[in-house]
Amino acid sequence: MSDNNYDTLVLGAGAAGMMCAIHAAARGGRVLIVDHAKKPGEKIRISGGGRCNFTNINTTPQNFISGNRHFAKSALKRYTQRDFVNLVQQHGIAFHEKTLGQLFCDGSATEIIDMLLAEMAKTGVEIRLETSVGTVARSDTGFQIELETQGTPASLTCRNFVVACGGKSIPKMGATGSGYQIAEQFGLAVTETRAALVPLTFSEPMLAGFKPLAGVSVDAEVSCGKTKFAEALLFTHRGLSGPAILQISSYWRETLPIVVDLLPGRDVLGDLKAKRQSHGRKAIATVLGEFLPNRLAAYIVDQAGVSGNLADLSDKSLVAMSAAIRQWQITPVGTEGYRTAEVTLGGVDTNGLSSRTMQANDVPGLYFIGEVVDVTGWLGGYNFQWAWSSGWAAGTAIAAAGNE
Repeated sequence: MSDNNYDTLVLGAGAAGMMCAIHAAARGGRVLIVDHAKKPGEKIRISGGGRCNFTNINTTPQNFISGNRHFAKSALKRYTQRDFVNLVQQHGIAFHEKTLGQLFCDGSATEIIDMLLAEMAKTGVEIRLETSVGTVARSDTGFQIELETQGTPASLTCRNFVVACGGKSIPKMGATGSGYQIAEQFGLAVTETRAALVPLTFSEPMLAGFKPLAGVSVDAEVSCGKTKFAEALLFTHRGLSGPAILQISSYWRETLPIVVDLLPGRDVLGDLKAKRQSHGRKAIATVLGEFLPNRLAAYIVDQAGVSGNLADLSDKSLVAMSAAIRQWQITPVGTEGYRTAEVTLGGVDTNGLSSRTMQANDVPGLYFIGEVVDVTGWLGGYNFQWAWSSGWAAGTAIAAAGNE
């Protein structure tokens, strides 16, 4: 075999790309993985505060957003979160569970990168970093691909070409959305893409009220339409963030309001009436400060237009106060965009792909995996699990086809 002829070329040395390369080479196939970055797995390295939230033990297809809600089922069922946990354990990586089934490394996220590199070395995967892909064209035997590594051009051929270069999120790390261009070049549709798992922004007048609250965090339930998430909410100088907000951002659309319950599950009206009987001389803001951070309590009281001592407030005023806390309706004007978005919503239309192999239906040998596909997970390790599962699905399909 020529030095420039590969069975498989994988574009993107991220979670999905490395997982695919490992399995594509498992039966002896010659596999090359390329990436424009200086190091592999850069998004893995920065994830989870540097500890990598590498999967979620509660992963189900219901934790994903896609134009086809059934598409992710096959890969997720055949390579599960338990399978990846087994791999982590085989490499002796210590980990722990945080809230809502999220699994994190006890040490550094680099342990996951080192694990993947070790698995690639075991199967003989070649890797070229600081390498960009130029033209991609069909050939008699698969694909003709022009590369450039640190200014040096090269022309390669491969039977299989796997696009695993992610979406548009975090452009400072080199995200370009080039995978969508490759899809369109070969006739695949791309759904609308937008920033997801991203902080929400607000109008200047509302932002002025938020600024004194910067740094305040509370457990809240945030809903948009019929979708709701109960997690932490964080006030920032730019608007609202925190897990609950990042989650709902994937469902929010321009002009839609979100509804925030700042004391979920609590009978606020009943508590206020009881406090009126026992502590009637206390100011409403002081009483609310027993349930909420003081700065937030003062802000909500101001927004509700209720003031004075509890004993002086009517039932109607207390109902208004309760609604201001448990049904706080606000309308974002936008998001912080791809700059801070953890993922890209939308992507390569799943109608053009096989859910079992991730191969393009009409272009044999062309595969799309991970974030570039129109499958977006919730916050909490789900997107990594999609990377592992979709990478495994494509890699094992490639290896099986090479041995037929």
